[in-house]
Amino acid sequence: MFTQLFPIITTRDMARALGFYRDLLEGMVTYEFPAPDGTTGYAGVDIGGSHLGIGADPEAPDAGQRRPMSLWLYATDCDAAVERLRAAGVRITAEPADQPWGERVARVLDPDGNELIIGAKAGG
Repeated sequence: MFTQLFPIITTRDMARALGFYRDLLEGMVTYEFPAPDGTTGYAGVDIGGSHLGIGADPEAPDAGQRRPMSLWLYATDCDAAVERLRAAGVRITAEPADQPWGERVARVLDPDGNELIIGAKAGG
């Protein structure tokens, strides 16, 4: 019956969001739909084996307003991933730390204030 679930986030600044998800997180835009003004109104981005939708919304909350959700993103090396994001000016809200269940985890914010939890699988 149900076959797939993927999150869709909204942004006031599509170019900035794509710069984060496509460029910094090495995503691939697999679908794009134009807004009435000809800019990108919606983009589907594949990151590894996952899919994320990004919708342009001029009335989306500002980056400083927290949203009640987080995105979990696995990386092969949590520390290296965080350093790459830090070098690009991404806000790190929790440094990489080993967790009781065996994974290494850090927390960052995307340009719109959405939390991403960067994790490295146990034993990986």
